[in-house]
Amino acid sequence: MLTFDDGPDPVWTPRLLDVLADGGAQATFFPIAPRAAAYPDVVARIRAEGHEIGLHCDEHVRHSTQTEAWLIADTERALERLAGLGVVPTRWRTPWGDTAPFTRAIADAHGLNLTGWTVDTHDWRGDSAASMFAATQDGLDAEAIVLAHDGIGPGARRDDARETVAFTARVIEFARVAGLALESMP
Repeated sequence: MLTFDDGPDPVWTPRLLDVLADGGAQATFFPIAPRAAAYPDVVARIRAEGHEIGLHCDEHVRHSTQTEAWLIADTERALERLAGLGVVPTRWRTPWGDTAPFTRAIADAHGLNLTGWTVDTHDWRGDSAASMFAATQDGLDAEAIVLAHDGIGPGARRDDARETVAFTARVIEFARVAGLALESMP
């Protein structure tokens, strides 16, 4: 399963969607809610093409550094923004995968399944598609959840998502040859 965080981006998310469409692959996107609200046309395209949209955050902050009240408010703001775009998430990937003792209870209160990953591309570093593929290939199997980024999030050391788009094309080809389905999460 291909998953993408920190978007949408007005340039790179559409290019990524083109690659997914060309390869007949589905993905799950975990957008930063204000970015989703800023690019409703991109969100509409993600939905129209059958991809899943989950919750990431309103503010990209580690849960373990915040209070429960702060996290409840952030979650509700993000869900409200997404609902305004017709998106009702069932999955939640927290920023950096970081949680606090109260994260699960907040997820449960909103009917959200916490979603991690099994394969990390570290694409935020700006590595080449070839090096990301080489580093992740052994983990690409039927149960894999691949973490990549269609947006340039906090801490990114890259200026664009060009290599993520190229990496995604490689993964789709690999999956096709290996007989792996690239569908939205069950």
